[in-house]
This record gives sequence, structure tokens and C-alpha cells, in this order.
Amino acid sequence: MNRTRTILLVAALATALAPALALAGPDTDVGFRGWGPRVGLSLNPDQLHFGAHLDFGNFARHVRFQPNVELGLGDHTKLFAANAEAAYRFSSAWDVWTPYLGGGLGANIKSVDFAGHTASHNDLGVNALGGIEKGLANGDRFFIEGKFSLNDSPDAKITVGWTFYH
Repeated sequence: MNRTRTILLVAALATALAPALALAGPDTDVGFRGWGPRVGLSLNPDQLHFGAHLDFGNFARHVRFQPNVELGLGDHTKLFAANAEAAYRFSSAWDVWTPYLGGGLGANIKSVDFAGHTASHNDLGVNALGGIEKGLANGDRFFIEGKFSLNDSPDAKITVGWTFYH
């Protein structure tokens, strides 16, 4: 049953992303740009999470596609999330701190271990996010991000990350 749910979540995620990729035009720069680590804290469940993200460029003016994966540990829970997220960056200047807002969908796999019993379930997450980022002199990017789940798990996250560009 869990395998079927996971397949359905991945199919729903792929279906949701197709229109976004279709928006690419000659003035966009879609394609792999960089990658980086991310780490932070979440609330309900109270966890330390870490993971990685990819920067696939802008599919519309100032709108970047940045999928990520995260693993949260703590509070008797393991939470794996694969997120497909896009964010609107308010400025095109890279050398200044700039805010951004965005959102996306995520496939969440949650395993709770309590009193020797393990229960797990999968769900489709809907996320709203915002943050601030700054391009660095070497071309990399540093960011601080807040994320809120519009459904179940986790309620909120604060994440710091670094993107290495090639």
C-alpha cells in the first residue's frame, strides 16, 4: 500500500511541474546551474533537517526552479521530503541581500517510532516559502529560508543553505 502511495505522489508531482517547465521561452535560462547543501530546524515534529538542492535556472523572469530533498531527524520521527519548489526573486542584482517568495509541492514519507512501535505514512505536501539570499563574489549564493506547510508535516522550517555554481 505504501509503495502505491509513493508512486501516486511522484506522479502528481510530475504532473504539477509540467506546466511550469512549459513556460520557458527564449528569454529564460532553464537548465542546471548549480547545487548545494541545506540544514535547519523544523517545528512539529521538532527536528534537525539536512539535505541538498539543485538550481535549474529561471523558467520565467525572476522565477527560479529549485527542487530539494531533506531528511529530518528527532522527536521520535524520521521525515524524508522531496520538494519541487519555485521562488520569485525580487531583484536581479546578485551582490545584494534580496528577498524571495515561493512555494511548491512535496512528497513526504514519515516514520514515527514510539514505545517500540513504528508507524509510517506518505502524503503530498503543499509548501509556502520565503527567504533572503545574497550572491557572493565567487558566484556562489547563500540563503536563509522559512517554509510553512499548508497541510500536515512539518508545520514550519527555518533553513540555511549554500549554492555552488559552475
